[in-house]
This record gives sequence, C-alpha cells and structure tokens, in this order.
Amino acid sequence: MDKKILIILSVLAIVLIAGFLLTRKSTESTAQNITPTPSVNNVSTSAPQSIIPADKIEVVHFHATQQCWSCITVGEYALKTIKEKFPEEYASGKIAFKDINGELKENQEIVTKFQARGSSLFINATRNDIDNISEDVTVWRLVNNESQFITYFENKLNTLLEKQPWM
Repeated sequence: MDKKILIILSVLAIVLIAGFLLTRKSTESTAQNITPTPSVNNVSTSAPQSIIPADKIEVVHFHATQQCWSCITVGEYALKTIKEKFPEEYASGKIAFKDINGELKENQEIVTKFQARGSSLFINATRNDIDNISEDVTVWRLVNNESQFITYFENKLNTLLEKQPWM
C-alpha cells in the first residue's frame, strides 16, 4: 500500500511540474510576441524620434546630514562627470550641479519641488522654461564602478542635450 501511494504521489508531482513548465513557456512566448503600441504617454516607439534639446540641465544630488559611502560617491561621480565631460556647459551654466542636504529647513522648497525622498539624484532638463524633472535610480547600480557610472551619466546628459558622443 505504501508503494502505491508513493507511485501516485510521484506521478502527480510530475504532472504538476510538467503543467507548470508548459504554462510558463506558453506565457513567455506570448509575452515575446506582443508588440507595444505607441501611445501619447509612451515616448519610445519603434522609430527613433528627435527630442527637443534641453535649454538647461540641473543635476541635483539630495542627501541627509549623515551620508554613507554610496550617497557621497553618487554626488562625487555626477559632479566629476559634469566637470570633465561637459566643461564648457558647466562653465556657462547650461549644466548646473547642486548638492542639497534635504534635512535642512532652508532646502525644503527645492526638496518639495523635486519631491525628493532621502538620498537621490535628480535631473531637471528645462525646455522652453518648462521643468522636466526625473529621478535617476540607475546611478545607484553603477556606484561601485566609476568608469561605468561616468559613461552612463555622460550618455544620459548627451541625450538630454541631443549631443552625440563623437561631436
């Protein structure tokens, strides 16, 4: 009797596992065949579109009074990228960098404007006097590799300026 129960449970387990794997494979292949349809809110479409270059870029590093290594490094790498890769834009003010302690009362207005929470890096690409504020969370993944961080951040700023790296 114990052997019969063991065999039944084994067969049942195999059927369940096979069913799960087939369902999973079917779901993955269906997801791969879905083509996203462009919408008004979806900026990326199948054909590349020209974006309006930013008139000014403001990079804002928000942090607390006490900062960990990662928080300090994100700010340092962002500023280093701007100074080394965009010296003319930095000198002219086209790209500005701000290091803001979000815990200080005098900084509450800018914290509210950017809706910053904790340590964060925001980019405001102003076009025709309209703010386009976005938080860059990718920088936290790259904080352990300075060269990757700088390459990524340089490309991001080039895109906002609509400036190709070879120019």
